[in-house]
Amino acid sequence: MVHTADSVIVGHFAGTVALAAVSLVNSVFMVVMVVGLGIAFGLTPLVAQENGRNNKEECAKLFSNSIVLNIIAGILLFFIVYYGSMAMLTHLDQDPAVVREAKPFLFILSLSIIPIMVFSAFKQFAEGLGFTKQAMRITIWGNVVNIILAVIFVKGMFGIKPMGVSGVGYATLIDRCLMALVMGLYIFHSKDFRPYIEHFAFRQIDRIRSMKILKIGSPIAMQYVFEIGAFAGASILAGRLGAVEQASHQVAINLASITYMLASGIASAATIQVGNSFGKNNINRLFNFSISSYHIALAFMLFSAFIFAAFNQYLPWIYTSDKAVIYLASQLLIIAGLFQLFDGTQVVGLGILRGMSDVNTPTFIVFVAYWIIGLPLGYYLGIHLNYGLEGIWYGLTVGLLTSSLLLFLRYRTKTRHLKKACY
Repeated sequence: MVHTADSVIVGHFAGTVALAAVSLVNSVFMVVMVVGLGIAFGLTPLVAQENGRNNKEECAKLFSNSIVLNIIAGILLFFIVYYGSMAMLTHLDQDPAVVREAKPFLFILSLSIIPIMVFSAFKQFAEGLGFTKQAMRITIWGNVVNIILAVIFVKGMFGIKPMGVSGVGYATLIDRCLMALVMGLYIFHSKDFRPYIEHFAFRQIDRIRSMKILKIGSPIAMQYVFEIGAFAGASILAGRLGAVEQASHQVAINLASITYMLASGIASAATIQVGNSFGKNNINRLFNFSISSYHIALAFMLFSAFIFAAFNQYLPWIYTSDKAVIYLASQLLIIAGLFQLFDGTQVVGLGILRGMSDVNTPTFIVFVAYWIIGLPLGYYLGIHLNYGLEGIWYGLTVGLLTSSLLLFLRYRTKTRHLKKACY
């Protein structure tokens, strides 16, 4: 929702070129940021499994190792963005005006990866124990703060000069720092976590537990990189078609990302409950939670597909009043309605398998689906055969379909093996 708010505010107050710049930066930045989020996510299934075994001391030790890992990862990722992504912007065959707007925004946004990594360490620990509401509340209030600050900075209010695209960057940085601070205060002062925090100490940092987190987190990070990277690649391909096409892609993909993140929430719940069941060695409970997660995701994505198809000509107005952008985005939302189903089921499949600590094979599946099938097909249809944005999106749809089917087959294989081991 942070990126959604940034797109809406920039689209209405700064224009189409600025909106295209936000699209470009978000595409490049998200590829780097999801590496960090993937590493942070390595904590959740491990904590869920240890909590299922009622091992509170081990949960605390894993948590302390995760905080240190996340801080180190955040600093390293900032330098990767600063020295790598910044230089890369000039070599992506993008509109020069878009690149000029994008560079300062990317630098400010890259600073925010450090507080978001700290926030993620707290969040994933709480979620691994089944406490998800407080992180949700903090994130919602963080979005409110982000919107207020972004409007003030972009428009130039209360004596502050208009900052344009950089304004949303500063708003996001401030928002993420506050989120990390508040989430940390909640974890260390809430009575819900007292039985765990009493075992917490930074002297418990050790290589074995850090490697356990990385063994789960690194493949998850690569899953995110392959998936988000494919969509970032699609945005870059859209940029080769022009600023209007890139802005249209940003509008449509932003709307699709909202429903994806809601499905991702279902996937996170699946990881927690499946991980807890896996730790208890309760295979029937694991199976029931897995199937329920698939059913919920399908029902939600069917509803989302209907909304996109029925209101495709109206939803883009939320982001911009540019008629050319609205027309192209409305066409893409019809395709988005189709790939919603595959997007929801594949992210839930990943969540279920993470709960069972199965991350290596799913990573390979995601790589094949997006980088061997989806993105090359999108390039062939959209650029080589001149089908434009729609061709690029058809390629992404086929990639999502492939990922969804293969992950479901992997889940069926894993559960059959677990049942045989038990009976």
